[in-house]
Amino acid sequence: MFVCPHATGGGRSNHVWRAGDKVVKLYRSDAHNPLFANDPDRERAMLRALSGTGMAPRYVAHGLWQGQAWLMYTHVCGARWESDPSHVARILSIVHDQAKPRGLPFGCNGSEALAQQTRQIVAAASQGTTLLDRAPQGVVPPTSQLCLIHGDPVPGNIVAHNGTLALIDWQCPQLGDPAEDLALFLSPAMQLTYRGRVLSRQEEAEFVTAYPHPRVVARYYALKPWFHWRMAAYCAWRGETDARDLELAEI
Repeated sequence: MFVCPHATGGGRSNHVWRAGDKVVKLYRSDAHNPLFANDPDRERAMLRALSGTGMAPRYVAHGLWQGQAWLMYTHVCGARWESDPSHVARILSIVHDQAKPRGLPFGCNGSEALAQQTRQIVAAASQGTTLLDRAPQGVVPPTSQLCLIHGDPVPGNIVAHNGTLALIDWQCPQLGDPAEDLALFLSPAMQLTYRGRVLSRQEEAEFVTAYPHPRVVARYYALKPWFHWRMAAYCAWRGETDARDLELAEI
């Protein structure tokens, strides 16, 4: 039986269609993002590596269409994450405990690397230069305990299904500091964008209590000023980019 494909909602970087229990993602080659990579090779590799774990969709096929990469995978039938941050903490810890895949790029590690990335984001946004005056003080050194990180574990990429959680949109995994994933999930900007409200103090406490590696939690809090500074720069860039795209669409 042929099932007519239809576009799915929520995609901010690529074109995505669903037909029955299959999803096809067509990657935009012009979708440059200074914080979140859009790498079809990395996503394909991670879906294959995590096959059978239930933490990611199952890889089906991939190829090229008119020079653009596409990926087919199984649809995770469920609902976008809304509540129980402790469950997210546990699934992220499982991701972080996976074997280190080969071929992944290194993520930002330490306050100096985060500051450098933030300055690059500010440079890409013409209206964000005042953020340079808000740079945090001090130094948090890099960690040697790198692991697999999702790189974009925001509420829109966490699906609740069958009593568990799965992570989708594996376009920017890295070998990096696990505090990065904690920061992106806890980010007020990302929670507001995808869930419509920020986490309460109680919800944040539930998350950090459930995450089983206290040193990573302590590292997140040490780097929190840099994570917030970088996100402010990203939001400035995102707002400017979205406004420009809207103007072009109206021409």
